[in-house]
Amino acid sequence: MYIDTEKIVTMTAANQNFSAVARQTERDGKSVIFKNNRPKYILIDLDGGEYLDLTEDERIDVVARRIMKQHKAAFLELAK
Repeated sequence: MYIDTEKIVTMTAANQNFSAVARQTERDGKSVIFKNNRPKYILIDLDGGEYLDLTEDERIDVVARRIMKQHKAAFLELAK
């Protein structure tokens, strides 16, 4: 996922001044909240249109992860 550095917010800033983060999100469409110097959460303005800007490969990864999680027992059985 591409993260614009202008949209990064620290967890501390989000906790201390959520209204400022919400205003930034309204202006920019989304904000990425970092925890321990890693992206952890995405705050999205639902009125802003496009919700997630994922590449095709990233979309496939999300769907594959969901399928693996939902059917873990079956995959483990097939792996025997």
